[in-house]
Amino acid sequence: MTSTPGVPGFLAGGLASGIKKRGAKDLALIFCPGGATVAGVFTTNRIQSPAVRLSRERATRGRARAILVNSGCANTYTGAAGEKDARSIGRYAARLLDVGEEEILQSSTGVIGSRLPLSVIRRGLPRLVDDLSPGGFADAAEAILTTDTHAKIATRLGRLPGGAVRLLGIAKGAGMVEPHMATMLVYLATNARIGAPLLRRLLRDACDTTFNSLTIDGCMSTSDTVVIMASGEGHRETLKPGSGATRRFFKMLQEVCADLATQLVSDGEGATKRVTVAVRGAHSDGDARAAAYAVANSLLVKTAIHGADPNWGRIIQALGAAPVRLAPDRISIKIGAAAILRRGRYAGAAVEARARRVMQGHAYTLLVDLGLGRGGAEVLTCDLSEAYIRINASYRT
Repeated sequence: MTSTPGVPGFLAGGLASGIKKRGAKDLALIFCPGGATVAGVFTTNRIQSPAVRLSRERATRGRARAILVNSGCANTYTGAAGEKDARSIGRYAARLLDVGEEEILQSSTGVIGSRLPLSVIRRGLPRLVDDLSPGGFADAAEAILTTDTHAKIATRLGRLPGGAVRLLGIAKGAGMVEPHMATMLVYLATNARIGAPLLRRLLRDACDTTFNSLTIDGCMSTSDTVVIMASGEGHRETLKPGSGATRRFFKMLQEVCADLATQLVSDGEGATKRVTVAVRGAHSDGDARAAAYAVANSLLVKTAIHGADPNWGRIIQALGAAPVRLAPDRISIKIGAAAILRRGRYAGAAVEARARRVMQGHAYTLLVDLGLGRGGAEVLTCDLSEAYIRINASYRT
């Protein structure tokens, strides 16, 4: 068992129940015995797992006690039987925890089209409940992984008028990642005292600039979920909209989400480079975002990133294919500090050589200035390597 500092009011754990091959952890549980305020955002993919539908419905109540997650099987596109399986597992977990079924949120991740192995999960759940501990978040972070190479955890500590606050987040996601709500799987726990309406707004705002601004392979999952639970343990004052304390808490939330988003992109399937695609000078923020995603998702750009090839023509073609306003003779491109294109003019071989050296590094910024207005946006992305193809060509075999 691995231990990590916990969050007041919470217990967590993760173990290998047998869903995955080779004995990897595959079942996680986060439990708040006293109950917590809850908020969630979920995938907008029109094909969704039963766990997503159940959790979205239950999160609207604004209160929950637990989050149950299995990896290795998405239980998606499994029809009425899959829905029944998800409810059955949630009901069993509720009995073990002595809470209401509606107080448990659920997630499933892994292969689409396969039903949950109910007997395997039922054997593992009692052990998982018995093993819950304040320091069990590290085990939970490991148990939610699929093709990730390592667990992802981020924490922040702060002091608000009502007392000390801890915020901890765990995440998974290495492929099938271009969220249109939040991201892959992310679970956040805090002991701040806050009402559900405010918590929902803060979570949505934090997601917009972090998890909703990244892409690994341009594919949206059927199981994407971000959930935050706030226990209020040890806190004397409830956070209020617009207060200084709320602004400080939101800064913590943004930092944890940004930290996890960076970890996710850095661990993208087969990734060796992490790149921030920043677009400035767009006609609007919407145009900037569309242009940034067009560049970040271009297979030609992503392979050029992998090969450290400053082929700015690939960036230009991606911009031209985006549904945005453009003036070709106003476009400028910088790779790191190397301004390879200035208002439509190529800067020459010497600058290209500097750009190539930048691209040989692990992380850098690719800045595009459209020269049209004040709109801006940023998207985190990674390169596309041969390893991505190998991982996904053999995902089920």
